[in-house]
Amino acid sequence: MLKGKKINRAKKNTEENRRKENTKNRNRAAAAALDVFGGILLAAVLLCCIPLTLPRLAGYEIYEVISGSMEPAIPTGSLVYVERTEPAEVEEDDVIVFYSTMETGGVITHRVVQNQVVSGQFITKGDANEQEDLAPVEYDRYIGRVRVHIPYLGAVLGRVVTVPGRIAAGCAVLAAALMILAAGRLRSAGS
Repeated sequence: MLKGKKINRAKKNTEENRRKENTKNRNRAAAAALDVFGGILLAAVLLCCIPLTLPRLAGYEIYEVISGSMEPAIPTGSLVYVERTEPAEVEEDDVIVFYSTMETGGVITHRVVQNQVVSGQFITKGDANEQEDLAPVEYDRYIGRVRVHIPYLGAVLGRVVTVPGRIAAGCAVLAAALMILAAGRLRSAGS
């Protein structure tokens, strides 16, 4: 009889050890999955923010193209990075950004047909337009020259800078942080 009890206890210990080991393995797997998904989510938010923040630190202004006047060269929804330069440095065929009027603050992206340095104005035209713009662009309405444009990125990132977009980005960062914290607790519980 004594031998049978020892065998049963040994079986129970073995089963209990297996269960503990299975739980540890499940915790390790869950922790790894949470780390991966949390890291991916955090990386996605950072990747969305980089095109909007780093260029600004380098002195560029960023605008989204919302009309088709510069297509096909710069499609609607593109993100344009604008460098401040002296108006006199702008050359024919450069793409510039300027205020439509100083009162409304609307921003236009068009190509320079002619830079009239003496009179302090540009003659501009949208690539998709058949004629030059009706009124010359005075130098005081000039914002800068387009250095780079990324097609369609403006349409995507334009959503991020809205209030709902910022709330979603904040929630994504919070969710990623909670996943990474939960992964750490699962690892601690398993050791």
